[in-house]
Amino acid sequence: MPTPKITVIIPVFNTEKYLAEAIGSVLSQTVKPAGIIVVDDGSTDNSTEVARQFEPLVRLICQENKGAGAARNTGIINASGEYLAFLDADDLWTENKLEIQLSYLQNNPGTDMVLGYVEQFISAGLPDDYKSNLKPELEKMQGFLAGAMLIKKATFLKVGFFSEKLELGEFIDWFSRAKDLGLTYEVLPEILLRRRIHDANMGIYKKHFKKDYTSILREAIARKRKANEQNK
Repeated sequence: MPTPKITVIIPVFNTEKYLAEAIGSVLSQTVKPAGIIVVDDGSTDNSTEVARQFEPLVRLICQENKGAGAARNTGIINASGEYLAFLDADDLWTENKLEIQLSYLQNNPGTDMVLGYVEQFISAGLPDDYKSNLKPELEKMQGFLAGAMLIKKATFLKVGFFSEKLELGEFIDWFSRAKDLGLTYEVLPEILLRRRIHDANMGIYKKHFKKDYTSILREAIARKRKANEQNK
């Protein structure tokens, strides 16, 4: 039985320092993806040049800066594989990530998507004052992150694309919508994603983006109220 095609989507914005290592972690997978799409979201550094070093194994798509949600969506539109997987340009996969998740989905057809655990690690060169504040962040934890998921493209599209209105939290919003639709998921116990902690991590340092989380919560509550009213 042939291995189903998996397309890996890597959104990039000014991560030239880490991109090569991220792509390398995809290329070293024990189950090889059919395609790797790097979507450069208007980088002003040398991210595109780094990506081009991996052609033709990697397809590079460049667009003006629209945010992570829009970059992921561009990758999805251009993906030809049966399955979708995502990786941020500053993170890493463990080498058997795709193999473990694909095997689970094939053996459990009633599960719509599968995630795994994530281990966070401190990037070299991070100032000591940051390190002292990040110790609790390094614990192994359930990976409710795009980079920890594998899903069929057709299943993903039942929920719809990532929000392009949000500067942060587009996966949280998508996952909330997926649960509202009744999609099933499993979180495997293995560490499948290694998340790099550095001085530009949006989710940790850009606190003013908390308004996006408030918007996500508000929209989720509105969807539940609408569903309850329809079921009366």
